[in-house]
Amino acid sequence: MTDERILRLNQLAKKYKSGEPLTEAELLERDQLRKEYVAAFRESLKAQLDNTFIETPDGKVHKLTQKR
Repeated sequence: MTDERILRLNQLAKKYKSGEPLTEAELLERDQLRKEYVAAFRESLKAQLDNTFIETPDGKVHKLTQKR
């Protein structure tokens, strides 16, 4: 997600929090930007966890695995 899109999401949030009503188009845009932001966040977190290893007290190193 680009900085411009994050900035736009923040602008819409600020406008909404200040009490100004959002138009229907702005509500749809905000919802789409939120979905993109959450997807990018999850992707980033997954990539970070994919490169995380755990070292046990006996010195063995194990890669984190995803629970199902």
